[in-house]
Amino acid sequence: MEHISYTPRGVCSRHIEIDVENDVIRDVKITGGCAGNTQGVARLLIGMKVEEAIERLSGIRCGFKPTSCPDQLASALRQYLQEKTA
Repeated sequence: MEHISYTPRGVCSRHIEIDVENDVIRDVKITGGCAGNTQGVARLLIGMKVEEAIERLSGIRCGFKPTSCPDQLASALRQYLQEKTA
């Protein structure tokens, strides 16, 4: 199992922790942000392939911000894939 620790930028959440096994998301914890929304997103991602999560979450905006907590989660997963293939 691989562990991702990510500090989001430009959003209310302060930290994202993701556990991945065989390119499948096993656990997500988001510190800060809108508790109900971040918990909901985290639960929906369990069992999802990393690539699918990136595709679904990328580009989501929060109000007038250019990003959102889900978009930042996608950024964390993209960074994970880039480091994995480097």
